[in-house]
Parts: sequence; structure tokens; C-alpha cells
Amino acid sequence: METIIMIAQIILSLSILVGLHELGHLIAAKFFGMRVEQYSIGFPPKIFGVKYGETVYSIGAIPLGGFVKISGMIDESLDTEKMKEDPEPWEFRAKPAWQRLIVMMGGIIINVILGIIIFIFLNYHFGETYVSKDEANRYGIYAFDLGEDLGLKTGDKIIRVNGQDYDKFGDLLSPDIMLGSESYYTVDRDGEVFDISIPADFIERLNDEGKESGFISILQPYEVDKVDKGSPAQEAGLQSGDKILAVNDQDTRYFQLLRDVILENKDREVSLKIERAGEVIMRTVSVNDKGTIGFKANLLLETQRVQYTFPEAISSGVTEAFQVTIFNIRGLGKIIRGEVGRKSVKSVIGIAEYFGGTWDWQRFWFLTGMLSMWLAFLNFLPIPALDGGHVMFLGYEIVSGRKPSDKFLEGAQKFGMAFLLVLMVFLIGNDIVNAIFD
Repeated sequence: METIIMIAQIILSLSILVGLHELGHLIAAKFFGMRVEQYSIGFPPKIFGVKYGETVYSIGAIPLGGFVKISGMIDESLDTEKMKEDPEPWEFRAKPAWQRLIVMMGGIIINVILGIIIFIFLNYHFGETYVSKDEANRYGIYAFDLGEDLGLKTGDKIIRVNGQDYDKFGDLLSPDIMLGSESYYTVDRDGEVFDISIPADFIERLNDEGKESGFISILQPYEVDKVDKGSPAQEAGLQSGDKILAVNDQDTRYFQLLRDVILENKDREVSLKIERAGEVIMRTVSVNDKGTIGFKANLLLETQRVQYTFPEAISSGVTEAFQVTIFNIRGLGKIIRGEVGRKSVKSVIGIAEYFGGTWDWQRFWFLTGMLSMWLAFLNFLPIPALDGGHVMFLGYEIVSGRKPSDKFLEGAQKFGMAFLLVLMVFLIGNDIVNAIFD
């Protein structure tokens, strides 16, 4: 079921992004009087289609893209026979270069607008919930295996990042820190202060090994909230408000520590040291085969919440939309420079994993907004067969006053399509290899 939900999310996200991207081309083309022969979400074979006016609107069986076919344009269809005829007034090639440029920019512009709107909506609807630095350092961090490999230990307090003070715990995990080449934390460990460097390839390890849990979290004080009926916790007499101080004499004042100790004792009986109404009592409980005892925890970590007004959401949403794009570009730079390896290069299969096996609308729209901005950037790259390739040639035509020949454009289109096909095969193959061998 989790796999189905993950696939459904990536298909829905891509359908929204591609559908609106191609709609941007279609609207611009029709505005300038160009004939649009076909608009499709998904690639052939066609599973549904309807003709309205001069355009066939269809849905393809392969939900990994889409296209819009504009008459008189050298595109993926490579309809070179039609291009040998004299241009008709309603064809793409018959229009002024500046109009053709706007048509080719239409999809990119729509994706940028969509990304910004999504981030504005997320900021306005959800606001921001965070844990302050002071609250986080009341308890210290919990270091997962990846954090321990970095040199951190559970209980450490991170007092500075890159030599600077910070406001929120989330600042420690920002892409700006993870993508930096010389990032480091300043740590207070039982009164000893020292620096821990973050390796340049750490983002790759985080994406691979820590995608589920990350590498650090805040130690979370807790108390028993609700005890499950018929559970080992109920049989042991746990009550709402109890604080489990220790399990088998191991410190469990924080929820992560409790979870670790309980998991280590599956199918065993353990002793609990409990604080109840100021008194300390002892109980014995049997841990089940899933590594749980059956209660819901009330986490006592104090959080702060900022609710944005709509003007504030516009400002923060626009900023966030372009920040995620810049962070992705910096990540691409790391790949090009060889600072991270092939595991960080993802196809649609690898991207789908980030949506996860549960449907979380906030996460869904965040990823869709990020992908919309990233799609706009990638499409603007000057690669033939992408919008950016057409923009490059149209820019040359506008500046020089000379239009590249149809034969040259046809050759460039073929080269671009071959390059993108090879790249797609590599990315998908890379994801499959990662899934099998890692």
C-alpha cells in the first residue's frame, strides 16, 4: 500500500506540473494566433482524448511528461515534411521571433508562478512551527548513527553554527549548512567546547542513510498520555501523567532513550522506574515482539508558532521558492564538482521516495512547489529539445537578425532528444542500481 501511495503522489504531482507547464505554451500560442494541434498530459499511447476546436486534448498512458504540438514548429514530432511547405499565417514559424520567444517561455513562466503560489499558500496556511535554540539546548541533541559518525553524541548542545549564533533548531539542518563546503558546528559537551566539521559529501550520506530519521533531533522530555487497552503498559499499571525515569536502570527521561531501550528488549520483561505525582515507584512490564509496551507519549518540548498574515506569507513564500531553487543549483554544483557521488543523482523513481508511503498534503505541496521551480530552471537550460534550447536559438535570431536554418534546428532537436534519452536511461538505471546494491 505504501508503494501505491508513493506512486500515486508522484504521478499526481507530475501531472499538475506538466499539465500547467504545457498549458503555458498553449495559452501563449493561441494568444498570438498560432494553431495548436494537440495538448497531452503523459506520453503515448493515448488512453483518452477529445477534440475541442482545432486542438485535441488527451491523456497519455506514460505519466512521465507531456507535450503540446504547435503547427509549424520543429519539436519532438520531427514533422519535417510539413516544414518543406511554405509557412501558413497561423504557424509558429510564421510569427515574429519575439512572439515565438514568449510562447517558448510560457511553460517556464507558469512553473515559476505555480511554485511561488504554492509556497505562499503553505506559509499562509501552515505558518511556521519551530523549537528555539534555548529550548533545544535545555535538553541537548539525540544523535542517530549518522550523527555519531560525524562526531556528535547524545546530550551534546550545539551553541553555534559556522561560528555564528542561530535562533531555531531548524537552522542547524538548513540546506545552506548541509551544502556548504566548510560548514561546522560548535559543540558544548559537558562544559568542553569544540568544533565538529561537516564533510562536503555529508549531504549525500544524509540523503542515503538518514532519509528516514535524519542525523540529529532534540532530546524530547515526555510523560505517559494514553495507555492502550489490553496492552502490557496497562497490565503493568501505567497511568496518564507517569514519567518513566529508567528501564532496567538505564536512563529513559527522554523519549528517544526510552524507545531505544524498549526496542533492545523485544519479547523480554523489563523493570520500570516511574515518577508519579512526585513519588518514585517500580513496575515490571513485558515488551511485545514489536518492541513496544502500548502507550501514547505526550511530548513536553516547547514549540513556538508564527502565523503569517497574507502580505507576510507573500514575502516569505517568494523568498522560500527561490531559496529552494538556489539550494538545488548548489547541490547540482556539488555533483558536477565531484564532491558527492552518483547516489545524489535521482530520476523520477528516486524523487518519488521523498513523497513517502503516507499521504501528507503539506509535504506533497512542498515537494510539488520545489519541483515546479526546479522544472522551470531545468527547462531554461540551453539544451536543444528543452525550452531553453529554443530560447537560445530565438535569442540568437533576435540579436543577429538571422534565423537558423530548419535543417540546423532539426539536427539540434535530434541531438537534444538523444541526449535527454541517454540521460533519462542513466538516471533510472542509477536509481535501480542504488535500490538493488545499497
